[in-house]
This record gives sequence, C-alpha cells and structure tokens, in this order.
Amino acid sequence: MHDGETMKVRGVSKRRGLVQGLFRSAFGDQSTLIVAAPGRVNLIGEHTDYNQGFVLPVAIDRYIVLAVAPRRDRRVLLKAPNLRAEAEFSLEGIERDEKQPWSNYQRGVAVPVGSGLSSSAAVEVATAYAFKLLNDLEIDGVELALLCQRAEKEFVGVECGIMDQLIAVLGKKDHALLIDCQDLSTEQVAIPREASIVVADTTKRRELLLSAYNERRQECERGAKLLGVGSLRQLSVEEFATREEELPEPIRRRCRHVIYENQRVLEGVDALKEADLEEFGRLMQESHRSLRDDFEVSSAELDLLVDAALEVEGVYGSRLTGAGFGGCTVSLVEQEAVEAFMAHVGESYRAATGIAPRIYVCDAEDGASHLAERVEGQQEGNP
Repeated sequence: MHDGETMKVRGVSKRRGLVQGLFRSAFGDQSTLIVAAPGRVNLIGEHTDYNQGFVLPVAIDRYIVLAVAPRRDRRVLLKAPNLRAEAEFSLEGIERDEKQPWSNYQRGVAVPVGSGLSSSAAVEVATAYAFKLLNDLEIDGVELALLCQRAEKEFVGVECGIMDQLIAVLGKKDHALLIDCQDLSTEQVAIPREASIVVADTTKRRELLLSAYNERRQECERGAKLLGVGSLRQLSVEEFATREEELPEPIRRRCRHVIYENQRVLEGVDALKEADLEEFGRLMQESHRSLRDDFEVSSAELDLLVDAALEVEGVYGSRLTGAGFGGCTVSLVEQEAVEAFMAHVGESYRAATGIAPRIYVCDAEDGASHLAERVEGQQEGNP
C-alpha cells in the first residue's frame, strides 16, 4: 500500500499516473486500485459537532491518495514517499507504532468491522475505503465514517466529532454537506457558482490546541449539565435567552456560541438555497466574532486574516475554520475578486507578521472514490 501525500493535481488521470509511478518504483509492479479521500473545510458550524449540533463542511480538492494491491499473506506494507518512510504490520495483531506514528492512521482501520479503530480523517477514510474495495465489504458511507471515527477515538486516542469522516466519505462536487451530528442525517446543499472558496493558512503551529480543545468540550458538557439537558443541541436560542443567567462565566459564553452557531448553520443553509451569498457572508462574520469573543479560540493571526479579507471588495464573508488557536480561515469570494483577495490578504499578513500566508483557492469535490471509476465517469460525461 502506498500512502500518497496530500496533493492537488489538475486532472484525475494525472493523479493516477503520478501515484501509480510511485507505487511501481516502490514495489516493482502495478497497483490493483487507486483510491483518494479529500480534505475538508468547514464553511460554518464550529465546535458544534461534539455538542450534537449542525455543521456545514465541504470536501475540497486536496487529497490523500493511496495506491494499493493485495498480498498473499496477512501482512500490510506501507510506504510513504512524501515522508521517506515505511512501516509494516500483521493483521493478526495490530498494535500502535510509536516510532512510526504516521502509520497508526492505517493500522487503526485495518481491523474487523465492528471493532474499528484510528486516525486523521482523509488518511483513515482512504485506507478504510481501500480495504472495503479489496475485500468486497458491505459497508455504507455512514457506517464507514463511524468506523473511522471510532478508530480515531480508541486507537489514536483523540476525542473527535463525526464531521471530518462524514464529509470525506459523502462529499459531493459543488455542494456543501449539512450534517446533523445528533442523528447523522445529511443534506447536500448546492454552492452558488459565482462564489469561490478561499482558504488562508496562518502557518502558525497550534501548541495549545489539544488542551484548549479538551477544556472547551468540558465547559460545554458542564453547561449542558447545569441546564439539565443531554447536550446543548437540545436548547433553542429562545430557551437559552431565558436561562443563560443560570450559568457562570465563562460557561455562559461557551454555551451561547454553540447554541447560536447551530442557528447560524441552519440560516446559512437557507441562504445558500436562495443563492443569497451576502446573507451567508454576514453569518460567517457573526460566527467569527462569536468564536473570537464567546468561545475564545481565535488568535491575532486569524483575526488579521479575517480583517484583511473583509477589506477586499467582493468578499462575502470570512471566518476562522477548524478548532482555532491558529490554522486557517475560510472566505467566500466573488470569482472576479479572487486575485485581489490573494494579493491584499497576502501583503497585509506579511506586513503585520513578516510571514507569507499560504492561500488556496479550493473547489468543492466528491468524497472518497476509486480513481479508475472517476476517470470512466468523466469519459462518459458524468461528474
């Protein structure tokens, strides 16, 4: 099995050729199949997933690509050219490898269905999807995502929501995915074609992320308990407004963010359905202010990127995306304004920090797929 690096290569056939060449160099033979799983960016709905709320991510055209072939024994051999590393393990006794931690992502999902374990969403979904195809396993998309989530929790030991795994499996080209994290129901929501999704990376390491993330989860759980509900999802904005004085600070502000963010997601879906990008952008900006002031997970660098983005004519909205404390922002931008966005945001951030941000224009893409099938579909004129 080859663990390809996260990549954006124009054209599915080019991706196939590149990864197939790496596989042939490593193993001296052709792979049986090549699978890809996308990364994601969340348009709105932050820190709501583990509170059983709503999220609206898109799968983007940055992929983990695996070239795989079956073996006659019960061993799995992994090669990661981008890391200049390799690892090997037996299916008879899968254990964590602290010396090659990147391989724990694949180890965790290489287990019998029902005892699933392991890792980072795009890697684990691509790996699970490859095992599904190689072994003709009857696993639907939601089941596969849940397997991967359980893997990350129990094998890698990271408490995570279901959003990353579900969007990596169920993403659809030119659509966002509304996920109800309480019952795992989903709805595809078309993104108006005049809007471009632009991600800007602060390049800042997030040293405090894990401890702060766990602290925010605990604060939300405490707030729900004090309000006598199983999760914050069970409270409407109206109900919270009548009861928020019952909560001490900062618990009150943490809960306020989650409850109002759930409403923003649903209002954002309605705005996209009406092709009202101005309204969606307004909601993105409200989301960022809430994440900055109530949930306190923004940073000076993230705020710089958002402020610079909103100075550009043609930007509908901008906000931090992901857990916060560094990382990335996501902006919705008129297509004609993308070049001006990249120039102004890049220069503003460089002037303030001395660092050039990484800026990516992203397309909303399909979820995990067998690349050969996608090539055939494109040749037939299908998406």
